[in-house]
Amino acid sequence: MSKPIKKFTHKHAGHCESGVMSTMLSHHGLPLSEPMVFGLASALNFAYLPFIKLAGMPLVAYRSIPKAIIKGLQKNIGVKMKIETFSNVQKGQDRLDALLEEGKIVGAQTSVYWLPYLPEEMRFHFNGHNLLVYGKDDKNYKISDPVFEHVVEAGEADFAKARFAKGVMAPKGAIYYPTYVPEKIDYERIVPKAIKTVAKRMLKTPVPIAGLKGIHFLAKSIRKLESKDRRYARLFLGHIVRMQEEIGTGGAGFRYIYASFLQECGHILKNETLLESSEMMTEVGDSWREFALLIAKSIRSKKGETVDFNAIADKLDTIADEEAQVYKKLLTAF
Repeated sequence: MSKPIKKFTHKHAGHCESGVMSTMLSHHGLPLSEPMVFGLASALNFAYLPFIKLAGMPLVAYRSIPKAIIKGLQKNIGVKMKIETFSNVQKGQDRLDALLEEGKIVGAQTSVYWLPYLPEEMRFHFNGHNLLVYGKDDKNYKISDPVFEHVVEAGEADFAKARFAKGVMAPKGAIYYPTYVPEKIDYERIVPKAIKTVAKRMLKTPVPIAGLKGIHFLAKSIRKLESKDRRYARLFLGHIVRMQEEIGTGGAGFRYIYASFLQECGHILKNETLLESSEMMTEVGDSWREFALLIAKSIRSKKGETVDFNAIADKLDTIADEEAQVYKKLLTAF
């Protein structure tokens, strides 16, 4: 049995990695909201990666890759994190148990599919889910999973499967914990840097699969579905919605989180441009929701009805243009 964690407070969050880091840093004396964690890590992004498959479909990402929030916070605010992976399941379990014995709370990367407390309809093979382990009672790990409003538990065997699942983004038993947490944040210095990183990345990335170019690239791929097998086309569109709405908060959710970050920073720094940009980003989030609804209605249409792929692609191109206006405005904020 591990040492009891003093005053540990579970927090429900919109996204797993930012939620875990918000809870972890708050536990260690640096109270940061989930939007602030997400924004200070410069985590907002977009990528359409047709060469990486998830359940047989191209990967569509609305934020930076797993662990990018952790690494972004290390770079931008000076948090020092220890990240460990393992080639051996038993060594990975022993190390986690030892850290819990020391009274530490420990972040872990897992597979959604093998988490026993998730309802079957929520399980799918996605290896980028983050959660916190805050204790162990007999052979059950005590878990603070941001997806849930309350703490949960997982047995040793099930949790080992979740930590050592195979496939894309295999977690390899990844666990992490802070070795240094700053007492305060220099918002005047850090916020401009974090925001400019996101704005320039989205506007000026040289590769066609990322940033705003990546959104337009996905729109082109949707237009090409007109000539594809109808069943494949509907599966592809359904996959886009699932990536947006179910996996890791998704397009609209991340835009809403970033809007909250801009609003919080606008009040802290008394910066009207940030407050205006926050409102614009909220509207972008609404547009992503409308895009998902447009797809949902299309793929649920009656047999024989055609899908207007151009209308769906046009909506996506419009979203890219709306986002561009936000990032251009943010570059004038400082």
